Amino acid sequence: MADGDHERTVRIGFTGDVMLGRLVDDRQQHRSIDAVWGTVHERLQALDALVINLECVLSTRGRKWSRTRRPFHFRADPNWAVPALEAAGVDICALANNHVLDYEDVALRDTLERLDEAGIDHAGAGDTIDDALEPAVRRVGGEEEALDVAVVSLTDNTPEYAADETSPGTARIEIDVDDAATVERTREALERARATDPDLLVASLHWGPNMVAEPPPAFREFGRWLVDQGVDVVHGHSAHVFQGIEVHDGCPILYDTGDFVDDYAVDDELRNDRSFLFVLSVTPDGDPTELRLYPTEIDNCAVHEATADAASWSRERMRELSEPFGSEFERDGETLVLSLES
Repeated sequence: MADGDHERTVRIGFTGDVMLGRLVDDRQQHRSIDAVWGTVHERLQALDALVINLECVLSTRGRKWSRTRRPFHFRADPNWAVPALEAAGVDICALANNHVLDYEDVALRDTLERLDEAGIDHAGAGDTIDDALEPAVRRVGGEEEALDVAVVSLTDNTPEYAADETSPGTARIEIDVDDAATVERTREALERARATDPDLLVASLHWGPNMVAEPPPAFREFGRWLVDQGVDVVHGHSAHVFQGIEVHDGCPILYDTGDFVDDYAVDDELRNDRSFLFVLSVTPDGDPTELRLYPTEIDNCAVHEATADAASWSRERMRELSEPFGSEFERDGETLVLSLES
């Protein structure tokens, strides 16, 4: 399907980590609200929906978490960050990650409140585990092609940030299909999402360690298990570098979508400054038909369309990482295209 030829499909974008704190926050105090989206801004706005992993809190309050050792603490001023999310057309933020309590409970609650005020749905964190397990549900697309999308957000990171019956935090699990507690909690999250009768069910997972280029066997087993449980898209992130893509029963498993915006030091070999905007085309019936990968590159604390050299590197790297899963991409200009139709 050529770029732009998406009649009667809804186009949903997925990104890796969006970290708007530290130097990104500093730069944004002195440049336009939409500068953080660089040359990708118009492409983001053209989507029918956009799902991100928000890798920071949106607050100017709170004190750095010090109950356990945490080397990094990320927060962004909501006075620019929320309008920036709105300007990009962000619809849903996954919040189950290892930074939602970086500035303690007050900053998490500020984040939830500011997202709610902006009409940006979220999942994966809350005042209690009951709140954290609630899905984000959104109707997206035009009147004729509208879809109801439900997103559940889970993480295996940072046990001390896990919510419980009385304390705020994340929806945390172990990535192990043989772990009874994991199966029970994941099924509960999925059942809540299915109860909304969505056309498309997404599991957004912040899983695994940093700077790892391939998913371990347990992650592959868990991703396939999620599809077998009725998940239509697995949206992985956490490694800071993109990983390969597997298609299981027609459903894409994006093991890791890498980094989209941040201020991180760049590894010259793994190139954590390079990734993609992952755009899924879905029929009005909720059937994924293709996945398009638009190469991106982080520069000056903003995301941009990748340079020709960077795009070539990312395309070849994605082909290499996805080959063990049997995923074969077509080329359309600078873009990789993965058909999901049998």
